[in-house]
Amino acid sequence: MDADRFAELTRAIGSSISSVIDGKPAAVRSALVALLAEGHLLIEDVPGVGKTMLAKALATSVDASVRRIQFTPDLLPGDVTGVSVYDPAEREFEFKAGAIFAHIVIADEINRSSPKTQSALLEAMEEGQVTVDGRTHPLPDPFLVVATQNPLEMEGTYALPEAQRDRFMIRISMGYPDAASEALMLRQRDTVNPLDALQPVVTTAEVSRMIAFARSVHVSPSVGEYAVALSQATRSHPELRLGASPRATLQLVRAAKVWAALDARNFVIPDDLIALLQPVFAHRLIPTRSVTGTRARGGTDTVAAIIDRIAATVRVPVAARS
Repeated sequence: MDADRFAELTRAIGSSISSVIDGKPAAVRSALVALLAEGHLLIEDVPGVGKTMLAKALATSVDASVRRIQFTPDLLPGDVTGVSVYDPAEREFEFKAGAIFAHIVIADEINRSSPKTQSALLEAMEEGQVTVDGRTHPLPDPFLVVATQNPLEMEGTYALPEAQRDRFMIRISMGYPDAASEALMLRQRDTVNPLDALQPVVTTAEVSRMIAFARSVHVSPSVGEYAVALSQATRSHPELRLGASPRATLQLVRAAKVWAALDARNFVIPDDLIALLQPVFAHRLIPTRSVTGTRARGGTDTVAAIIDRIAATVRVPVAARS
Protein backbone atom coordinates (compact mmCIF):
# COMPACT_ATOMS: atom_id res chain seq x y z
CA MET A 1 0.00 0.00 0.00
CA ASP A 2 1.36 3.41 -1.00
CA ALA A 3 -0.10 6.93 -0.86
CA ASP A 4 -1.51 6.78 -4.39
CA ARG A 5 -3.30 3.50 -3.80
CA PHE A 6 -4.58 4.77 -0.44
CA ALA A 7 -5.99 7.88 -2.12
CA GLU A 8 -7.56 5.81 -4.89
CA LEU A 9 -9.35 3.49 -2.47
CA THR A 10 -10.53 6.24 -0.14
CA ARG A 11 -11.96 8.16 -3.09
CA ALA A 12 -13.81 5.03 -4.18
CA ILE A 13 -15.30 4.47 -0.73
CA GLY A 14 -16.21 8.14 -0.40
CA SER A 15 -17.88 8.23 -3.82
CA SER A 16 -19.83 5.09 -3.02
CA ILE A 17 -21.19 6.53 0.23
CA SER A 18 -21.88 9.92 -1.36
CA SER A 19 -24.06 8.28 -4.00
CA VAL A 20 -26.48 7.50 -1.17
CA ILE A 21 -25.84 10.41 1.22
CA ASP A 22 -26.34 13.65 -0.71
CA GLY A 23 -24.58 16.85 0.31
CA LYS A 24 -22.79 15.52 3.42
CA PRO A 25 -19.06 15.34 2.52
CA ALA A 26 -17.97 16.11 6.10
CA ALA A 27 -20.00 13.20 7.50
CA VAL A 28 -18.63 10.85 4.84
CA ARG A 29 -15.04 11.90 5.61
CA SER A 30 -15.60 11.40 9.34
CA ALA A 31 -16.92 7.89 8.70
CA LEU A 32 -13.79 7.09 6.69
CA VAL A 33 -11.56 8.43 9.46
CA ALA A 34 -13.28 6.27 12.08
CA LEU A 35 -12.92 3.15 9.93
CA LEU A 36 -9.27 3.63 9.00
CA ALA A 37 -8.13 4.91 12.41
CA GLU A 38 -9.54 1.79 14.14
CA GLY A 39 -12.04 3.82 16.08
CA HIS A 40 -15.80 3.79 16.42
CA LEU A 41 -18.36 6.28 15.12
CA LEU A 42 -21.31 7.79 16.99
CA ILE A 43 -23.90 9.56 14.83
CA GLU A 44 -26.18 11.71 16.96
CA ASP A 45 -29.10 13.65 15.53
CA VAL A 46 -32.87 13.88 15.31
CA PRO A 47 -34.81 11.13 13.51
CA GLY A 48 -35.04 11.02 9.75
CA VAL A 49 -31.83 12.79 8.68
CA GLY A 50 -29.95 9.73 7.36
CA LYS A 51 -28.01 8.40 10.35
CA THR A 52 -28.75 4.74 9.66
CA MET A 53 -28.45 5.31 5.91
CA LEU A 54 -24.87 6.56 6.34
CA ALA A 55 -23.98 3.57 8.49
CA LYS A 56 -25.49 1.14 5.97
CA ALA A 57 -23.77 2.85 3.03
CA LEU A 58 -20.37 2.60 4.76
CA ALA A 59 -20.96 -1.05 5.62
CA THR A 60 -22.09 -1.96 2.11
CA SER A 61 -19.16 -0.14 0.47
CA VAL A 62 -16.71 -2.40 2.31
CA ASP A 63 -16.76 -6.09 1.40
CA ALA A 64 -16.94 -7.28 5.00
CA SER A 65 -19.39 -9.02 7.30
CA VAL A 66 -22.08 -6.64 8.55
CA ARG A 67 -24.59 -7.01 11.37
CA ARG A 68 -27.27 -4.57 12.46
CA ILE A 69 -28.54 -4.53 16.04
CA GLN A 70 -31.76 -2.63 16.68
CA PHE A 71 -31.39 -1.47 20.28
CA THR A 72 -34.68 -1.62 22.17
CA PRO A 73 -35.57 -1.57 25.89
CA ASP A 74 -35.99 -5.37 25.94
CA LEU A 75 -32.64 -6.14 24.25
CA LEU A 76 -30.42 -8.29 26.50
CA PRO A 77 -26.60 -8.28 26.77
CA GLY A 78 -26.55 -11.89 25.56
CA ASP A 79 -28.30 -10.83 22.36
CA VAL A 80 -25.28 -8.65 21.64
CA THR A 81 -22.34 -10.74 22.83
CA GLY A 82 -23.74 -14.27 22.59
CA VAL A 83 -24.54 -16.98 25.12
CA SER A 84 -23.36 -20.44 26.15
CA VAL A 85 -25.97 -23.12 25.44
CA TYR A 86 -25.85 -26.62 26.88
CA ASP A 87 -25.62 -29.37 24.24
CA PRO A 88 -27.12 -32.56 25.75
CA ALA A 89 -25.65 -34.73 23.02
CA GLU A 90 -22.09 -33.58 23.66
CA ARG A 91 -22.72 -32.93 27.38
CA GLU A 92 -20.98 -29.60 27.28
CA PHE A 93 -21.74 -25.94 26.77
CA GLU A 94 -21.43 -24.52 23.27
CA PHE A 95 -20.94 -20.81 22.60
CA LYS A 96 -23.48 -19.23 20.27
CA ALA A 97 -22.02 -15.98 18.91
CA GLY A 98 -24.14 -12.84 19.17
CA ALA A 99 -24.67 -10.07 16.66
CA ILE A 100 -21.44 -8.32 17.69
CA PHE A 101 -19.39 -10.86 15.71
CA ALA A 102 -18.98 -8.96 12.45
CA HIS A 103 -16.47 -6.60 10.88
CA ILE A 104 -18.93 -3.70 10.92
CA VAL A 105 -21.70 -3.56 13.53
CA ILE A 106 -24.51 -1.03 13.17
CA ALA A 107 -25.86 -0.26 16.64
CA ASP A 108 -29.08 1.48 15.67
CA GLU A 109 -30.60 3.84 18.25
CA ILE A 110 -28.13 2.68 20.86
CA ASN A 111 -29.59 4.92 23.57
CA ARG A 112 -32.97 3.14 23.47
CA SER A 113 -31.61 0.12 25.37
CA SER A 114 -30.82 -0.08 29.07
CA PRO A 115 -27.36 0.76 30.47
CA LYS A 116 -26.89 -2.95 31.22
CA THR A 117 -27.21 -3.79 27.53
CA GLN A 118 -25.13 -0.80 26.46
CA SER A 119 -22.30 -2.05 28.70
CA ALA A 120 -22.13 -5.25 26.64
CA LEU A 121 -20.26 -3.21 24.02
CA LEU A 122 -17.54 -1.87 26.33
CA GLU A 123 -15.08 -4.77 26.10
CA ALA A 124 -15.76 -5.30 22.41
CA MET A 125 -15.11 -1.67 21.48
CA GLU A 126 -11.95 -1.32 23.54
CA GLU A 127 -10.27 -4.73 23.20
CA GLY A 128 -11.82 -6.31 20.11
CA GLN A 129 -13.09 -9.30 22.07
CA VAL A 130 -15.94 -10.48 24.27
CA THR A 131 -15.81 -12.63 27.38
CA VAL A 132 -18.73 -14.97 28.12
CA ASP A 133 -18.71 -17.40 31.06
CA GLY A 134 -15.01 -16.84 31.59
CA ARG A 135 -14.01 -17.60 27.99
CA THR A 136 -12.66 -14.93 25.68
CA HIS A 137 -13.69 -14.83 22.03
CA PRO A 138 -11.85 -12.56 19.56
CA LEU A 139 -13.84 -10.39 17.16
CA PRO A 140 -13.13 -10.06 13.42
CA ASP A 141 -10.41 -7.67 12.32
CA PRO A 142 -10.99 -4.90 11.29
CA PHE A 143 -13.83 -4.16 13.69
CA LEU A 144 -15.97 -1.02 13.67
CA VAL A 145 -19.08 -0.02 15.61
CA VAL A 146 -21.26 2.60 13.94
CA ALA A 147 -23.85 3.67 16.49
CA THR A 148 -26.76 6.00 15.97
CA GLN A 149 -28.73 7.76 18.64
CA ASN A 150 -31.38 10.40 19.06
CA PRO A 151 -30.72 13.40 21.31
CA LEU A 152 -30.87 12.61 25.01
CA GLU A 153 -33.95 14.75 25.65
CA MET A 154 -36.10 12.57 23.34
CA GLU A 155 -38.63 10.30 25.08
CA GLY A 156 -37.78 6.66 25.74
CA THR A 157 -33.99 7.00 25.73
CA TYR A 158 -31.17 6.31 28.19
CA ALA A 159 -28.15 8.59 28.39
CA LEU A 160 -24.91 6.90 27.33
CA PRO A 161 -22.55 6.67 30.34
CA GLU A 162 -19.21 8.47 30.14
CA ALA A 163 -17.28 5.18 29.78
CA GLN A 164 -19.38 4.31 26.73
CA ARG A 165 -19.08 7.74 25.10
CA ASP A 166 -15.32 7.75 25.65
CA ARG A 167 -14.96 4.63 23.51
CA PHE A 168 -16.33 6.39 20.46
CA MET A 169 -13.50 8.04 18.55
CA ILE A 170 -15.72 10.49 16.68
CA ARG A 171 -19.19 11.87 17.18
CA ILE A 172 -20.92 13.67 14.35
CA SER A 173 -24.33 15.14 13.59
CA MET A 174 -25.87 14.79 10.16
CA GLY A 175 -27.93 17.96 10.14
CA TYR A 176 -30.71 18.70 7.70
CA PRO A 177 -29.89 18.64 3.97
CA ASP A 178 -29.96 21.82 1.96
CA ALA A 179 -32.93 22.49 -0.31
CA ALA A 180 -31.19 21.29 -3.49
CA SER A 181 -30.04 18.01 -1.93
CA GLU A 182 -33.49 17.35 -0.45
CA ALA A 183 -35.17 18.01 -3.80
CA LEU A 184 -32.71 15.65 -5.51
CA MET A 185 -33.45 13.01 -2.89
CA LEU A 186 -37.18 13.25 -3.66
CA ARG A 187 -36.58 12.70 -7.37
CA GLN A 188 -34.06 9.88 -7.01
CA ARG A 189 -35.77 7.89 -4.26
CA ASP A 190 -39.35 8.11 -5.42
CA THR A 191 -39.30 4.50 -6.67
CA VAL A 192 -35.77 3.18 -6.01
CA ASN A 193 -33.71 2.82 -2.85
CA PRO A 194 -30.09 3.78 -3.75
CA LEU A 195 -28.78 1.29 -1.19
CA ASP A 196 -30.09 -1.56 -3.36
CA ALA A 197 -27.69 -0.62 -6.16
CA LEU A 198 -24.66 -0.13 -3.90
CA GLN A 199 -21.81 -2.60 -4.35
CA PRO A 200 -18.60 -3.16 -2.32
CA VAL A 201 -15.67 -1.17 -3.70
CA VAL A 202 -12.88 -2.52 -1.44
CA THR A 203 -12.10 -5.84 0.21
CA THR A 204 -11.43 -6.52 3.87
CA ALA A 205 -7.77 -7.22 3.06
CA GLU A 206 -7.47 -3.82 1.37
CA VAL A 207 -9.05 -2.11 4.38
CA SER A 208 -6.47 -3.79 6.63
CA ARG A 209 -3.64 -2.57 4.39
CA MET A 210 -5.10 0.95 4.42
CA ILE A 211 -5.21 0.87 8.21
CA ALA A 212 -1.56 -0.24 8.30
CA PHE A 213 -0.61 2.59 5.94
CA ALA A 214 -2.41 5.14 8.11
CA ARG A 215 -0.52 3.90 11.18
CA SER A 216 2.77 4.67 9.42
CA VAL A 217 1.95 8.38 8.98
CA HIS A 218 4.61 10.36 10.86
CA VAL A 219 3.82 12.37 13.99
CA SER A 220 6.67 14.61 15.10
CA PRO A 221 7.45 14.96 18.83
CA SER A 222 6.29 18.59 18.81
CA VAL A 223 2.93 17.69 17.25
CA GLY A 224 2.51 14.89 19.78
CA GLU A 225 3.24 17.33 22.60
CA TYR A 226 0.70 19.71 21.11
CA ALA A 227 -1.98 17.00 21.24
CA VAL A 228 -1.12 16.33 24.90
CA ALA A 229 -1.26 20.06 25.69
CA LEU A 230 -4.74 20.31 24.16
CA SER A 231 -5.96 17.39 26.27
CA GLN A 232 -4.42 18.70 29.46
CA ALA A 233 -5.98 22.10 28.86
CA THR A 234 -9.44 20.51 28.97
CA ARG A 235 -8.65 18.87 32.33
CA SER A 236 -7.72 22.13 34.01
CA HIS A 237 -10.28 24.39 32.35
CA PRO A 238 -12.52 26.06 34.96
CA GLU A 239 -15.66 25.58 32.84
CA LEU A 240 -15.21 21.80 32.52
CA ARG A 241 -15.74 19.25 35.26
CA LEU A 242 -14.65 16.35 33.05
CA GLY A 243 -11.85 16.80 30.54
CA ALA A 244 -10.44 14.61 27.79
CA SER A 245 -9.05 11.23 28.83
CA PRO A 246 -5.68 9.79 27.74
CA ARG A 247 -7.71 7.55 25.42
CA ALA A 248 -9.06 10.73 23.79
CA THR A 249 -5.52 11.99 23.21
CA LEU A 250 -4.50 8.72 21.60
CA GLN A 251 -7.57 8.67 19.39
CA LEU A 252 -7.06 12.30 18.38
CA VAL A 253 -3.59 11.46 17.07
CA ARG A 254 -4.77 8.27 15.34
CA ALA A 255 -7.58 10.17 13.63
CA ALA A 256 -5.15 12.94 12.62
CA LYS A 257 -2.95 10.36 10.89
CA VAL A 258 -5.84 9.28 8.68
CA TRP A 259 -6.87 12.91 8.14
CA ALA A 260 -3.37 13.67 6.87
CA ALA A 261 -3.33 10.58 4.63
CA LEU A 262 -6.67 11.63 3.11
CA ASP A 263 -4.95 14.89 2.16
CA ALA A 264 -2.10 12.92 0.52
CA ARG A 265 0.40 13.68 3.30
CA ASN A 266 2.57 11.20 5.20
CA PHE A 267 2.95 13.50 8.22
CA VAL A 268 0.58 15.18 10.67
CA ILE A 269 0.44 18.95 11.09
CA PRO A 270 -1.23 20.96 13.91
CA ASP A 271 -4.12 21.89 11.60
CA ASP A 272 -5.08 18.20 11.43
CA LEU A 273 -5.51 18.11 15.21
CA ILE A 274 -7.54 21.33 15.21
CA ALA A 275 -9.82 20.04 12.45
CA LEU A 276 -10.62 16.94 14.54
CA LEU A 277 -10.79 18.58 17.96
CA GLN A 278 -14.57 19.07 17.98
CA PRO A 279 -15.65 15.62 16.69
CA VAL A 280 -13.12 13.77 18.88
CA PHE A 281 -13.39 15.78 22.11
CA ALA A 282 -16.86 17.35 22.31
CA HIS A 283 -18.84 14.25 23.32
CA ARG A 284 -16.36 13.42 26.09
CA LEU A 285 -16.38 16.75 27.92
CA ILE A 286 -18.88 17.75 30.61
CA PRO A 287 -19.27 21.44 31.52
CA THR A 288 -19.62 22.61 35.11
CA ARG A 289 -23.06 23.29 36.50
CA SER A 290 -22.41 27.03 36.45
CA VAL A 291 -21.96 26.80 32.67
CA THR A 292 -24.89 24.52 31.95
CA GLY A 293 -27.30 26.56 34.04
CA THR A 294 -30.67 24.87 34.19
CA ARG A 295 -29.75 22.22 31.61
CA ALA A 296 -28.55 18.91 32.99
CA ARG A 297 -25.54 18.36 30.71
CA GLY A 298 -25.31 21.51 28.64
CA GLY A 299 -25.64 21.80 24.89
CA THR A 300 -23.02 20.89 22.36
CA ASP A 301 -22.78 24.58 21.44
CA THR A 302 -21.51 25.35 24.93
CA VAL A 303 -18.86 22.62 24.79
CA ALA A 304 -17.91 23.62 21.24
CA ALA A 305 -17.32 27.20 22.34
CA ILE A 306 -15.10 26.02 25.21
CA ILE A 307 -13.07 23.83 22.85
CA ASP A 308 -12.59 26.77 20.48
CA ARG A 309 -11.32 28.92 23.36
CA ILE A 310 -8.92 26.16 24.44
CA ALA A 311 -7.59 25.77 20.89
CA ALA A 312 -7.00 29.52 20.72
CA THR A 313 -4.97 29.59 23.94
CA VAL A 314 -2.71 26.51 23.56
CA ARG A 315 0.54 27.40 21.84
CA VAL A 316 0.89 25.91 18.36
CA PRO A 317 4.29 24.31 17.64
CA VAL A 318 6.36 26.05 14.97
CA ALA A 319 8.49 24.06 12.56
CA ALA A 320 12.20 24.57 13.00
CA ARG A 321 13.99 26.32 10.17
CA SER A 322 16.51 24.23 8.28
